[in-house]
Amino acid sequence: MENTFELVHLGINTPSPEEAEKLAKLLSLLFNLTPRHGQKSEFAGNYFECMKAPFLGTNGHVAMATADLDAAVEELKGKGFGFRMDTAAYTEDGKLKNVYLDGEYGGFAIHIMRK
Repeated sequence: MENTFELVHLGINTPSPEEAEKLAKLLSLLFNLTPRHGQKSEFAGNYFECMKAPFLGTNGHVAMATADLDAAVEELKGKGFGFRMDTAAYTEDGKLKNVYLDGEYGGFAIHIMRK
């Protein structure tokens, strides 16, 4: 059975905290979203994550969510995709919370996360 994925947010790399805040405010104004501060990024609603410093992906990252993350990882491995396990985050009870795929897709890294 194939997993269902949904788009969670778009992460956009910026060169500095000031540029991240500026972009988050602009996107918030443009789309009537609420800006908020994060530790590593500035947000425009739940849709845009403006990174305070470049991270994975030339342009940034795409975050996708699925209900069964473990099954999704196995499904994607079966399709020949690899993962950056050095980026994996886990819940307090040891379950995989999110992880980046190897490589870039159209200049973006992709991470999948548990819904």
